[in-house]
Amino acid sequence: MLTPDVIEKVLGRIWASPRINADFAAICATGGRFSGTASEKAAVEWLAPRLAEATGAAVTREPIPYRGWSRIGARVTDARGVTHKAEALGRSPATPPEGLEAPLLDLGRGTPEQILAAGEAVRGAIILVRHEFMVGTGHVHRRKKYECARDAGAAGFLIACHEPGLLPVTGSAGNGGPGNIPCAGLSHEAGAALAAQSGQRIRIFVEGVFEDRVAENLLATMQGKGEELVVLSAHIDGHDLACSAIDNASGLACALTVAEAIRDVVPGLARGVQVGLFNIEEWALLGSAAHLAQMAPAERGKRVLNVNLDSLAGAEGITALTSGVPGMAEFLHAALGPAGLSIGISAPFMGNSDHANYIRHGIPALRLCAGFDRPLSNMRFLLTPADTPDKVHPHQLKLAASVAAMLVLAGCASAAAPVPRMDEATVQRLTA
Repeated sequence: MLTPDVIEKVLGRIWASPRINADFAAICATGGRFSGTASEKAAVEWLAPRLAEATGAAVTREPIPYRGWSRIGARVTDARGVTHKAEALGRSPATPPEGLEAPLLDLGRGTPEQILAAGEAVRGAIILVRHEFMVGTGHVHRRKKYECARDAGAAGFLIACHEPGLLPVTGSAGNGGPGNIPCAGLSHEAGAALAAQSGQRIRIFVEGVFEDRVAENLLATMQGKGEELVVLSAHIDGHDLACSAIDNASGLACALTVAEAIRDVVPGLARGVQVGLFNIEEWALLGSAAHLAQMAPAERGKRVLNVNLDSLAGAEGITALTSGVPGMAEFLHAALGPAGLSIGISAPFMGNSDHANYIRHGIPALRLCAGFDRPLSNMRFLLTPADTPDKVHPHQLKLAASVAAMLVLAGCASAAAPVPRMDEATVQRLTA
């Protein structure tokens, strides 16, 4: 049971401390943190000692081998010979030096249903679809569109930004394995120009290089009275079109602030807290997937809850993406009520951040994010060159950290497991 004086002490520390703003600025200063770049490595080197300071615990640097990829360049030449700037999507295979020429097929939003309805017209074509506001009801992820187009026989894949302003969009697409097709992101304006030429032949150029690499997850554990742990997580990596301020310097800064605020409280609670700063999240959640897969089942069994922080600022208000985990909504209300806090709840499964890997192992998990169903908020700039620090207000960070702290503390303090563990049948139902 959390006493009012503990709640007041923890939340008071969060709102009084200037460190959250300083940490946010320092993380943004490392750059976009694209996996495998000097920026990502600089962020890890800055975060490791800061995590040790915030938690008062030793930091484990967990190596994760992976198939890395470097973006070199991309462009599209339309039917009139006009060249449009593009950004290769993460892990896109390269085109031949002379490019890939094929007819363009504009499929609008490009849902899997629209792609399948196009039938044989997809085969051998370069498909053009639209990016969507990423944190909203009914959002269809870029990767689903790509995979559907690839599996239907498309020769190439283009996705245009939904937001005007000459902002090319990026993100990952394939898995780097055989059978993937060249893919790139465009600005809204380039997409509109190309859409007018649907049915005509265009040429795309994509350059990128694959190589084996090793990234690092950072982990620190603050021990409670027992062996069970609540995991507080955020992802390190981002995209190099900007400094990935919202996605996810905001989550990292909040995780550090929460850890620092609760550090001397956790030893008196039933459970401890593991802070996990995961890498290679933007590439199909590789860092957290490897972390959990290589963990002994008995160790996984000690994890009772994951509170995942991803894109926590850029809009007013916080929403919990609960993915339908049984009992999670009830836990949220009970945990936040004593502090007079409330948040939105979105129940459908969203496998768009590291919480999804915990759910796949039966561990109750949720993602906290800002701007859900607020398409006019600054969250619309994710994965574009406009994901910059000016889109974030300091009080948004402090509110998010307050919500996260209350959830972590409630998870540590409850007499029984805060949310029931899920059996395989429940996991399959949620993630299908």
